[in-house]
Amino acid sequence: MNRPLVSVVLAYATGLLLAQYFQVPPGVLLGLGFFLLLLALVRENLRAHLLWPLLALLGWTNLAVHTRIISPQDLRRLLAAEPEMVTVRGTLMETPGERVYLRDETESWRTLARLNVNALAQNGNWRPAAGQILVTTPGTLPAEFFRGQPVEIAGVIARPPVPGAEGLFDYRTFLQRQGIYYQLKCYSPDEWQRLSTNTTPPLGDRFLAWSKTTLSQGLPETDEPLKLLWAMTLGWRTALTGEVSAPFMQSGTMHIFAISGMHIALIAGILMAILRAAQLPRFASGVLVIPLLWFYTAATGWQPSAIRSTIMMTMVIGGWMLKRPGNLLNSLAGAALIILVCDPQQLFQASFQLSFFVVLSIALLMPALEKLRDRLLAVDPLLPRELLPRWRRGLNAVLRVGLTWLAVSFAAWLGSWPLCAYYFHLFSPVTLLANVLIVPLASAALASNLGSLICGGWLPWISELFNYSGWFWMTLMLHISRAVVKWPGAFFYVSGPAAADFVIYYGTLFALLSGVAFKRTWRIGVMIGLLFIAGFYGWRWHAARQTTTLTVLPLNGGHAVFVSDGKPAGRLLVDCGDTNSVQFITLPFLHAHGVNHLPRLALTQGDVRDMGGAMAIDDALAVDSVFTSAVRFRSSIYRRTITALDEKPGLHKTVNPGDAIGGWQVLYPPAANHFPLADDNSLVLRGEIYGVKMLLLSDLGRPGQAALLNQTNDLRADIVVAGLPEKSEPVGDALLDKIQPQVILIADSEFPATRRATAALRDRLSRRNIPVIYTRQAGAVTLILRPTGWELRAMDGRKMNHRREN
Repeated sequence: MNRPLVSVVLAYATGLLLAQYFQVPPGVLLGLGFFLLLLALVRENLRAHLLWPLLALLGWTNLAVHTRIISPQDLRRLLAAEPEMVTVRGTLMETPGERVYLRDETESWRTLARLNVNALAQNGNWRPAAGQILVTTPGTLPAEFFRGQPVEIAGVIARPPVPGAEGLFDYRTFLQRQGIYYQLKCYSPDEWQRLSTNTTPPLGDRFLAWSKTTLSQGLPETDEPLKLLWAMTLGWRTALTGEVSAPFMQSGTMHIFAISGMHIALIAGILMAILRAAQLPRFASGVLVIPLLWFYTAATGWQPSAIRSTIMMTMVIGGWMLKRPGNLLNSLAGAALIILVCDPQQLFQASFQLSFFVVLSIALLMPALEKLRDRLLAVDPLLPRELLPRWRRGLNAVLRVGLTWLAVSFAAWLGSWPLCAYYFHLFSPVTLLANVLIVPLASAALASNLGSLICGGWLPWISELFNYSGWFWMTLMLHISRAVVKWPGAFFYVSGPAAADFVIYYGTLFALLSGVAFKRTWRIGVMIGLLFIAGFYGWRWHAARQTTTLTVLPLNGGHAVFVSDGKPAGRLLVDCGDTNSVQFITLPFLHAHGVNHLPRLALTQGDVRDMGGAMAIDDALAVDSVFTSAVRFRSSIYRRTITALDEKPGLHKTVNPGDAIGGWQVLYPPAANHFPLADDNSLVLRGEIYGVKMLLLSDLGRPGQAALLNQTNDLRADIVVAGLPEKSEPVGDALLDKIQPQVILIADSEFPATRRATAALRDRLSRRNIPVIYTRQAGAVTLILRPTGWELRAMDGRKMNHRREN
């Protein structure tokens, strides 16, 4: 076998997938494994066949052991489901890292740290404990807290939050994949105490601090390019704020900030060149370079892409030392196997999948692309190269390098874009060109930084020249990334592909590039496959056109309602939240559902918690029409928003009772309304989809409810959505008598406390014997309407179904 490790890692990964979907106690798996092993020892003729199930069983068992609650001191046994005040003791698994967040144009700092807990105090009673937690602290910590330091920390411990809505980032699952099941929130750095007198940071931390100082020598200020150079060279994640990283993410060039093959290969190449120039033997050079690569990988935070690259480079250098030929696919499989044996959860993490899949795609697709490149650059084979004009030879050399860069970028893009669409909801055609431009510049910047680090201790003036060079290349990358994402069609937000999409796409890609699709013997199979694909996507398109979704998003004291009927022109957003809610919830939610343009936005009233981010929505999604009632609100933000909207011809539209907003009828308020509270003038909409009537009440208070009842008697609705008025309760008894709903959705929030549904409201609604869902506990609620009936899903797992009677 030329690539034995490929089959081994595939069998092992199959076991990990089985463990993900079938929960079996580790004891049962171990017993089955010993039985198969004994059978293989007894029956020699079965050994070759039993090897693969044994490898799969090994993976299955490994993941089960990593995720199962085994120890009686496991934090999952000791802690309740509700948040509680605790004090923990443990050892820092990494040096705490800072993150910068921009809210309302104000920077705020937060520190994150992973802690391996060994003791837990609840109500002052200490007990042994085991498990990892994530500690979050506002502000920054003193430098005396570093990896390996024993500490005591007080705060509120709870399970990490679930996604706020379908399609948003699942922070709980992300942490669980790293073996972290609880998050401790501290109120300030004062909650931290050292349990050791050691104040000397580990060697890796001292190296990073020295490197940051060296890379900044000679530069006038710590500006954005310098911080990004720290991120690219040293893995310093603090620089990668949302605003800074957005153009790199949208252009598909964010990978340059992950310590990866480019970094490891360049470091290895420079070190090897220096050592070989010093006349060091091949074996001695390899013995020196390999530990240095692992030190760099450890110092920069053990990133999966760095581990993969370092393992592969270790194999390549080891083979070179021993004068043995290498194999890219075999080395890649070996790196994957080592990582998955040590941490089986890596298989399900985006960083692992992207890191390995990009290299795998390049390895598999480049031979076919290189053949195409050679065909394009081919000259007369009977003509000696010396007889070609010099300009032709030079042009061919330049074109060969350029086409090779383009081929690598194209192969990586072909293999990775479905994963980017799944995890980041981005499809970026500009990635092809952006990578051709930015990756060479990133290599130049990285080489400059390495030159600076090599010369920093003994030739500081040369180090400064390297620093200016690296700063120049990074500045160019910043300008290019920001420029290319402004091109029309540079990138699109898309909804994540399903499992069937992955199978169909990669199967088709393999069939095309391997030549199977063009062989006569496969012609019938290819035709059947094409018919199946066309039928599948035709059926899915038809089903999507007959499906309407309505999602209620809780937004930190306000709420929004998003309606989509399967057609881009049929989308409607009712309210949007304030600017923070738009930045962190509303826009990410819309992007996750493939919304790049919004036809209609309705603002129900002047409360900043419901509409303060309207202009941000318009800037991001180029809204066609913004609808408001004719009532004038006193809110200064509302008035400024209306003034800004009126400056754009045809954007702002005023509606009155009897008008329609994309199929939703306006019931209230009339222009003559002059209630002193904004809630009582809220816009009320009613819609009917596939026979299901829905009523959106916004934050309508009691006086507004009475006015609505006096205005119309036709309020019957199957589903009613209501927020919390400031001074009264939503959906009073008189209004409920007219509506007679099957389900009530109350959009309340955890914070601020005034936006929580009161016990009196809960008690009153519970006496109605109608299902009531509160978004404070349930999270976002999605209603799916089809001709056959409707389905309701909440983020806390609750579901309801109603079949339509024929």
